Amino acid sequence: MVSPYPRLTSTSVVVVSVSVSPTHSFSKKPVPSIRLVQGLGVEGDAHLGLTVQHLSRLHIKPPPPNLRQVHLVPAELFDEVASGSTPRVQPGDLGENVTTKGIDLKRLSRGTRLRFVSATGGGAKTNAPTVLVTGLRNPCPQIDKFQTGLKEKMLVRDESRQIVGRRAGVMATVETGGEIMPGMSILVEEPAVRFPLECV
Repeated sequence: MVSPYPRLTSTSVVVVSVSVSPTHSFSKKPVPSIRLVQGLGVEGDAHLGLTVQHLSRLHIKPPPPNLRQVHLVPAELFDEVASGSTPRVQPGDLGENVTTKGIDLKRLSRGTRLRFVSATGGGAKTNAPTVLVTGLRNPCPQIDKFQTGLKEKMLVRDESRQIVGRRAGVMATVETGGEIMPGMSILVEEPAVRFPLECV
């Protein structure tokens, strides 16, 4: 089977859509652009914060660092989970802030830098909005409330039905702030030593 993810170049990985929600709703609303805030997350989003903002973890004392500042999901996933007459998943539906195209996010290493630059390649790359990949999103029961049976499609199981992978996107923290909008290219910088992604 041919991979839907092409060999990475500076122009093959792009931003399809960006989304935000000021409340802890499951889905987020696509918007023309979002602004990353260094060390905090997406401006105006419910998950903005230095410490974890996920409702199920707010009781933890002391509060752990927020490793879920930005949620990214590959648009290719929407094709992979589409079936029959079930409504097609759209950008923002899974609660992601950034919908990408051209990269298999779940195969990245922890610590990978994703730099968002102009599609024309202009601008200083050192000052480009940048996120650091921290781990995988663990599919939660809310996914089935959004669409029945969708949570199972977000899991990869082996022959004995054990979970061996997750496909609900990745989480990241903001290293360099700035504006992100659809059509921007994403430069992928993986660390010299790879660390497999785990749920955060």
